[in-house]
Amino acid sequence: MKPQRYYSLDVFRGATVALMILVNNPGTWSAMFSPLEHAEWNGCTPTDLVFPFFLFAVGNAMAFVIPRFKLGSTSNFWKKVIRRSILIFLIGLFINWFPFFKWDNNELIFKAWKDAEGNGIRIMGVLQRIAIAYFFASVIAFYFKEKMVLWITAALLLVYWGATYFLGGADPYSMQGFIGTSFDLDVLGMAHIYKGEAIPFDPEGIFSTFNAVPQVLLGYLAGIFINKQGNVKWLNKTLPETNEPNFRLVAGLFVLGTLALVIGYFWQLEFPYNKKIWSSSYVIHTTGLCLLAISTMIWFIEVLNIKNGLMKFFDVFGKNSLFIFAFSGLFPRLLGLIRIESGFTSEGKTKFISPLTWFYENICAQIPGIPEIGSFVYSLVFLAFFWALAYLLDKKKIYIKV
Repeated sequence: MKPQRYYSLDVFRGATVALMILVNNPGTWSAMFSPLEHAEWNGCTPTDLVFPFFLFAVGNAMAFVIPRFKLGSTSNFWKKVIRRSILIFLIGLFINWFPFFKWDNNELIFKAWKDAEGNGIRIMGVLQRIAIAYFFASVIAFYFKEKMVLWITAALLLVYWGATYFLGGADPYSMQGFIGTSFDLDVLGMAHIYKGEAIPFDPEGIFSTFNAVPQVLLGYLAGIFINKQGNVKWLNKTLPETNEPNFRLVAGLFVLGTLALVIGYFWQLEFPYNKKIWSSSYVIHTTGLCLLAISTMIWFIEVLNIKNGLMKFFDVFGKNSLFIFAFSGLFPRLLGLIRIESGFTSEGKTKFISPLTWFYENICAQIPGIPEIGSFVYSLVFLAFFWALAYLLDKKKIYIKV
């Protein structure tokens, strides 16, 4: 029987894309409401949930694709998974390098892969992590049955914990002592890692990316569970007593989510929640919240048949999710080549800003109240622009698959 396609899962995926765009594009990083900021190190803010939610959604989508791959040839599976993984990785690298030129003393110069000062293009990033996690999760899901996938997932989380603790420094859960800090520096090189932290450290580095694989696998297992427990048609509003399979599905997801939260809580007492090193407790904690969110969506959207404008708003983002997210990263970089005069620097030189910065400083930042309001309004306008693009593509039935 063909698996039931759930509208709630489309809404979930679209919501994660929308939130990723929202939190990645404030008017200014110096003025943000606290829920829109990442935890400085240990901890988990609402913003820290967005990326793992998307990886979980990637795993959900695999639950519909992997069974079809298993019915086909092995060569076809490898061809498609390798192609998609490489393409997503290269798109992420392309975004990091784009637009290949930058302003330097009123002159456009080429952004070298590595310049004479030792600066270069960052290799890793969000899409690169998605590509690597998707690849390894797909291989595991293709070659092993669901029960074995669960054991492999648990083993990966435990091995990562052990490697972090025993191979790290005196304080293995600190930025300086984290094994991934030195590992990424040795593998990627100083020129190609993120330098926005207190020390050269990549929050999407290679080492921590391997613990994102279990996040995708847990999303895959949840998708398999949903397919098996709720493979029925949703026609109209029904009560749980007359819709027992659907009630079991929602209840099962809720129980699993609660169990994951409990396990994550006790694990974080030793291995703290930490997005930047993608700790194992963080994986379990965010997976639990994913399960609770999906169970709630299935209850309202599929069981009670509540489908309103807000759900349609998020659903549109899910139709071209990777393209919209990638373009949201390219767009500011492209506009950054356009310069608008904006007064003078302290040295008396002409100051230039991009059109987006001009919009923030002259429109959003002028809104009365604390600066966080203007910064958030900018984020909403930015999100609305990309929703309009996603809506236009959906209306014209244009779906850009990666």
